Amino acid sequence: MKILFIADGRSPIALNWIKYWTAREHEVFLASTYPAKPTLPLSRVDFIPAAFSQAKSSSPTSSVKKKSPLWGAATLKLRMGIRHWLGPLTLPKAAIQLNQIIAETQPDLIHAMRVPYEGMLAATAKNLSPENFPPLLISIWGNDFTLHAPSSPLMRKYTRQTLRAADALHADCHRDIRLAAKWGFDTKLPSIVLPGAGGIDKSVFYPPNAPLRGKEQVLPLAEHTRRVLRGETRESLVINPRGFRGYVRNDTFFKSIPLVLAERPETKFICPTMAGESQAEAWIHNLAIEKSVTLTPPLKREQLADTFRRAQILVSPSTHDGTPNSLLEGMACGCFPIAGDLESIREWITPEVNGLLIDPSDEKALAEAVLRALNDDGLRKQAIVENKKIIAAHAEYKSSMAQAEKFYRNLIDF
Repeated sequence: MKILFIADGRSPIALNWIKYWTAREHEVFLASTYPAKPTLPLSRVDFIPAAFSQAKSSSPTSSVKKKSPLWGAATLKLRMGIRHWLGPLTLPKAAIQLNQIIAETQPDLIHAMRVPYEGMLAATAKNLSPENFPPLLISIWGNDFTLHAPSSPLMRKYTRQTLRAADALHADCHRDIRLAAKWGFDTKLPSIVLPGAGGIDKSVFYPPNAPLRGKEQVLPLAEHTRRVLRGETRESLVINPRGFRGYVRNDTFFKSIPLVLAERPETKFICPTMAGESQAEAWIHNLAIEKSVTLTPPLKREQLADTFRRAQILVSPSTHDGTPNSLLEGMACGCFPIAGDLESIREWITPEVNGLLIDPSDEKALAEAVLRALNDDGLRKQAIVENKKIIAAHAEYKSSMAQAEKFYRNLIDF
């Protein structure tokens, strides 16, 4: 097959999906909405600026430098709002460039990996030149409908246009297939539900073999972090892998920490990708929790997986989500998940069975859930068993991508 992906070429989620097709010796092209140099063996890579992506050329998780407050949590919503109101205006020009790439590569299938702005770009290109346009598959990522679509008149217009132009849909939760129909998708057309990154690589993300332990000796934070990353400790550890996003209530997370420490003072908290975040550093200082929290740069997949295995609990206090890949990765590694109580998350977590769900704006509820999990070895052990079954049945990479390949072929023959 000749496949043209329209995606953020910096995104680990997109690249994890795309790498399957390069390994299967398909002819794979990438039209990236951000400047990127993927290491995958792609036949061609083009950069198409859309929604001011040229103004943010580096990966949001690539820098370990101290970040200015302008890049912190305080302005995420402002920056997102500018893109919501003005970003769609950039699509017609970008669509002309995309149609030129399509004419030169002649793909059998186009896969746009999320609605804003990759799917919107593809739909605009299709509307400009509908003759002989290849089958168009659109992926829906967690916040496309609940956060982005209703955010401005233009976002509503272009979301509807995208869903009407789609020949098929891929979503990471069943909720979004249902919501797609409300935004104009013809439910008679094909759709599939698979993890957004393709699923879990069980050679990297797997549960710990060591038995769960109770309270251990308190270590200085720096040494504790080194031991965690080396895989030498199972001390009480809570991981927040979500980084800074406009829809993740990190304020709730940090405010919950003193409440946890009041009962379990040995507990440590680790936050990958938050190194250099001024807002996080301010919360830590104001709450006087410096000895209990560490902010790290982005971790390599193997380091992140090992940190998940060493942690007892993963927290994800989000207000919008589909299926977070970090949530699945943590569950696969034996982390007990505590997440915002969202319809999409309930497709994976049954409260009191394999995790707990909370109001993401309530720090007391989050602290109580963390303490409940830390104090209940039986619940955590039960969750490890249940989550291992869930990942094997619904989120294993090779199985999921085999389904995706069959889906692609059916679309081409449709």
